[in-house]
Amino acid sequence: MTAGARAPRVPRVLSIAGTDPSGGAGIQADLKSIAAMGGYGMAVVTALVAQNTRGVRAVHVPPPEFLRTQLDAVGDDVEIDAIKIGMLHSEPLVAVVDDWLARRGHDLVVLDPVMVATSGDRLLDPAAEAAIRALCGRVALVTPNLPELAVLAEEPVARTWLDALAQAQRFARTSGAAVLVKGGHLDGDECPDAIVTPDGVAAEVLRRRIASTNTHGTGCSLSSAMATLGASGVGWTGALARATEWLAGSITAGAALGVGRGNGPVDHLHELRPHLPSPVSWTERAWAGAAPLRAAVGSCAFVEGLRTGELDEPVFAWYLQQDALYLSEYARVLARASALAPRGEEQVFWAEAAASAIAVESELHRSRVGADAADPAAATLAYTDHLHAASARGSYGELVAALLPCFWLYSDVGERFAAASHPDHPYRDWLSTYADPAFAASTRAAIEIVERAAADASAAERERMSVAFTRSMRRELAFFEAPVTELAGATSAGGPARGA
Repeated sequence: MTAGARAPRVPRVLSIAGTDPSGGAGIQADLKSIAAMGGYGMAVVTALVAQNTRGVRAVHVPPPEFLRTQLDAVGDDVEIDAIKIGMLHSEPLVAVVDDWLARRGHDLVVLDPVMVATSGDRLLDPAAEAAIRALCGRVALVTPNLPELAVLAEEPVARTWLDALAQAQRFARTSGAAVLVKGGHLDGDECPDAIVTPDGVAAEVLRRRIASTNTHGTGCSLSSAMATLGASGVGWTGALARATEWLAGSITAGAALGVGRGNGPVDHLHELRPHLPSPVSWTERAWAGAAPLRAAVGSCAFVEGLRTGELDEPVFAWYLQQDALYLSEYARVLARASALAPRGEEQVFWAEAAASAIAVESELHRSRVGADAADPAAATLAYTDHLHAASARGSYGELVAALLPCFWLYSDVGERFAAASHPDHPYRDWLSTYADPAFAASTRAAIEIVERAAADASAAERERMSVAFTRSMRRELAFFEAPVTELAGATSAGGPARGA
């Protein structure tokens, strides 16, 4: 049975896993996740685990014969549409499950291979690891974290996303199972996930990393959600987008539960509480997630020099020439947003913004540096290429999310500039442009438009919006850093500084 096969209206999903009496992981998390995805959950216990949000205290493993009796009791009576497998404590337990699956022969199985602790310690002996590796040949999807993927592949832990995808493909070819690769163990603000088959990457979701300690049981929850969606007839591509969007919301809402004093659980059922307000809006989450990038912009040499007035004039002139090139392309992308906008007032807003970029801000550039042409720098090209790519994909939500940082970030910087401005400031005209109340009002309107777009978007499009917003914030930082680094490089090379 494959993920795209026809399934009953209410999928019946069996979890084979250990327990968590605090409710955040194990079969307790599995049952909540199955319910959240619209399924009917069942559970066979492999191990009784005394744990809470702070850690594991003890594990009691019933005899393998009792595991077999539980499996037969469910399988003899209930038609099972999907099976999620979690903690299998030892090789004898793996053997029981493997034999039971072999006798059934047709199940949609998702395996979350619990093999490596958060600390990095191996949880299974070599015999059990080998048994889990062999079990992967019976499953449709395996969902390891990166250390677990390394154990399965018998390779070192991948240190980059591209290395992880390549390692997953090698293991998929060996095992025949698709692999859900999770980038949570990697550094950086983006947290990617992907479905990798023997043929390569079948689906990929990029989302912003959520700053939260409510991550207890996320691996259990994601694998159970994928099993339920697969049993519902959703292909792995759609299942990945839906499950990761739901899990991101669960993590965000988890803090409100107030459960435990360690790494708390996620709120699996946050979507079933319409009477409660959302903890934060999409734009608030995006802005909060970009806090490190915003801080880097505020402290970079160019912005600080512009604020104090100590910025060298050649550096500012170089920036203005690049900004003029940027605005020319930016205006075209704004016009594209106007064409895609679903509402008349939004069409007008983006069209007026395009006109403003050309008629108002470009005029300020000409008054400062004249009409001399300049070649676009690498940072300029990278930013405009990113915007044009978002425009070409035809997703209104993704495009306006990519455009929003050029409003919001400059308005945010403008507030700092307003406090520093004085009649003798050498860059007062520039500072006043972004501290202007009319620009602040436009920024608020842009935020409202993007928030509406997020509300109208599918889960997959909201993921793309998050990626587009974060990438634009990164491009903004690179754009602000470029004047100083470019001129410093030109000076150290002994050549004239461009724009000087």
